[in-house]
Amino acid sequence: MRIEEFAFPGPLRDQLVAAVLSGAKTSTTGLVADYEHENEPLPQAGVRSAVIDSDGEVVAVTETTEVRVVALAEVDLQHALDEGEGCTTVAEWRRVHEGFWHGPEMRAALGDPDFTVHDGTPVVLERFRLVADLRRAEPATDPR
Repeated sequence: MRIEEFAFPGPLRDQLVAAVLSGAKTSTTGLVADYEHENEPLPQAGVRSAVIDSDGEVVAVTETTEVRVVALAEVDLQHALDEGEGCTTVAEWRRVHEGFWHGPEMRAALGDPDFTVHDGTPVVLERFRLVADLRRAEPATDPR
């Protein structure tokens, strides 16, 4: 099963995973450059993913329902709202995401200390649904 990591371990990942688990987050955005750098295929509709928390524990399973690759300038308001991060405009969403993508962790992950995005930067817009919240899974019982 594909591993889904939202942001880097820490407070932001914890916030995003909580939003997935609450149902507030049903979309996410990735950089094509990140997939290429990691030599990973783009997500595909119908594929299930294991969502991990900051401790590396699998806490949920999601299923990708739609994938689009667009220029950063083409991200629409519905996608921004469905990311569940509280942004109410595309401009606000873009400020938040550019801050993350231009941050030292992302630049280090990409191996490019000067990495920047612009209107034409290709991004992956992924929609998903929560299939299972594994934090609420009942422990197996012994039938004896």
